[in-house]
Amino acid sequence: QVQLVESGGGLVQAGDSLRLSCVASGGTFSIYSMCWFRQAPGKDREFVALIDWTGGGIDYADYVKGRFAISRDNAKNTMYLQMNDLKPEDTAGYYCAANPWRSSRNQAQYTYWGQGTQVTVSS
Repeated sequence: QVQLVESGGGLVQAGDSLRLSCVASGGTFSIYSMCWFRQAPGKDREFVALIDWTGGGIDYADYVKGRFAISRDNAKNTMYLQMNDLKPEDTAGYYCAANPWRSSRNQAQYTYWGQGTQVTVSS
């Protein structure tokens, strides 16, 4: 059983940066493909970015491409999301998810989920 804990969210102004972290425990982190999703109030949860278990496969949603950067540190069992040039439309709860080996933009493919961290961007 893998537990995921996100941190790093907060209230910032448009144009600011934040770095989210997702720490995993209870499993072999290096075999897990990892993903960030987000959910704004009244909206469906949507894909943000993923990094596969090798670290070499990375994918971003168009609406964050060029502003966000996903990475992982297997020695620390941690995945990161560096978010730059934040916009009010980035306001959402951000969730990390993990799945053994296979990576996907489809949230149904992910076995383990964190509780989320809130990001609020004021204009």
